[in-house]
Amino acid sequence: MDLSIVTVFPEKDEALVEVAGEVDISCASDLREELDRALEMGARSVVLDIAEMSYIDSTGIGVLVGFAKRAEEAGCAFSLRSPQKNVRRVFGLLGVLEQLGLEPRA
Repeated sequence: MDLSIVTVFPEKDEALVEVAGEVDISCASDLREELDRALEMGARSVVLDIAEMSYIDSTGIGVLVGFAKRAEEAGCAFSLRSPQKNVRRVFGLLGVLEQLGLEPRA
């Protein structure tokens, strides 16, 4: 499945980035660029909705961890929303759930 990334700014200083498909070494840089663009656009809060992301490899996780650090340094809140069970499990096994600001289940 190809990667699809859509960013919307529901509020001036908020960004909602929706990811669908698989994030791996071949496309992780696309996700990095889109997240960085949200910071460059002045977002003070970035929510990454990954409900439709079916897979993420170590490169993709590295992108998310790196962005979480850059966002914190910039004073921008960062959180993940709605991971599929298998993706959440990978985050848990790697111990990055807290660092990535996973939103509580609704």
